[in-house]
Amino acid sequence: MSHSFTHHKPLCFVLMPFGRKQDATGKIIDFDAVYQEIIAPAVTQAGLEPIRADEEQVGGTIHKPMYERLMLCEFAVADVTGANPNVYYELGIRHAIRPRSTVILFAEGTNLPFDIALLRGSPYRLDPSGRPANAEQCIPGIVKRLLAANDDPHDDSPLFALIEDMPRVEVDHSKTDLFRDRIHHSLEIKSRLADARRSGIDSVREIAAAMPTMRNVEAGIVVDLFLSYRAVKAWQEMVDHYGLMSRELQQTRMVQEQLAFALNRLGRSEEAEAILKQTIGKFGPSSETNGLLGRVYKDRWDQAVKAGRRLEARGLLKRAIEAYRSGFETDWRDPYPGINALTLMEMEDKPDPAKAELMPVVRYAAAMRAKSNGDYWDHATLMELAVLADDRPAAEDACGTALALVREAFEPETTARNLSLIRGVRTSRGEDADWIRELEECLEAAHQDLLPPTA
Repeated sequence: MSHSFTHHKPLCFVLMPFGRKQDATGKIIDFDAVYQEIIAPAVTQAGLEPIRADEEQVGGTIHKPMYERLMLCEFAVADVTGANPNVYYELGIRHAIRPRSTVILFAEGTNLPFDIALLRGSPYRLDPSGRPANAEQCIPGIVKRLLAANDDPHDDSPLFALIEDMPRVEVDHSKTDLFRDRIHHSLEIKSRLADARRSGIDSVREIAAAMPTMRNVEAGIVVDLFLSYRAVKAWQEMVDHYGLMSRELQQTRMVQEQLAFALNRLGRSEEAEAILKQTIGKFGPSSETNGLLGRVYKDRWDQAVKAGRRLEARGLLKRAIEAYRSGFETDWRDPYPGINALTLMEMEDKPDPAKAELMPVVRYAAAMRAKSNGDYWDHATLMELAVLADDRPAAEDACGTALALVREAFEPETTARNLSLIRGVRTSRGEDADWIRELEECLEAAHQDLLPPTA
């Protein structure tokens, strides 16, 4: 089934969160799966071109492109599941400037605010993992609503429906055409960057060379290039690229975190530490920021151990554990900083009583995430927990699952390094840890397979 209103497909802006999020009841919603299995197919079948926001990926609203999309996209679909404040804010703007052609979706069981509950929305069901349970049944209804929205004389915006003589903004077609050209250019660049990340650093540099200035470049492209440098381990290029960003984008939490990550990889750990502490001071602690700070201290500890600075190493190890544990306690649903804290506790001279308390909590967090369409890190965490518990069968099972979900070369490389630390300290204590080496070798092989040809 395919429809088209004009020669050029009308644009449909999709307002929704990214990734997997937890609602107020603790239920996980896989918004990427909702987009891929319900929204994108429905929008495409209605003869429209779906455009998804980039703003949430950088941890803040990049206002200009978001306002442009809300105003200039002929259609919009808003998923209000989980009461995401960004989605409600954008939906309010859309209703204020567009009288019609906005379709609302939500998962069954969503507790809608009074104002939204009065509007006609399209519900969908989720399975226990947080993915759509009835995608094929939902799509035709959404297609029908999108097709009807163009010709329906009734406004779907409550503002226009309830207020007489509400002024209606007429959008200049030349602005719409220019906006459409920019959108298509953005999609093309992002597609090329995805291919370049697989090809290696030279391909990423080639694309960057064609964009000598970041002015008037969409925030999504700027961030995509930033993360593409990270994927090919071009740490200095990440730092240089940061300097070309707008001040607004530079100050977002995600960009600050990734800048610190690159600086630490360049051996500039003091600068990385300062940026992460400033970020925590400005935005508050988080599992990601505190986890990165823990990595800074962990790398310093590793250097101190190799240099034979025993007492300094002991202090750095404690700081790393504290940073990771603080990150985990900030968000108990994210097992990443928790497993790093546990692995480093294994390195301490004396057993830490907190380890026994922390282990089952981290295991539960990892198991719940893995159950809800888990990614590489979730299953790698379960593998590392099994290694810490000396449970070889469970470790091998989790390793096999994790290897099937690897996306980037640094993922298995990071896990292999942690397993090497555990094996090394246990061997030094006279414990049987040779079996861990096989897991390391499998992870290292996956790392090598994913390295770009030019690396």
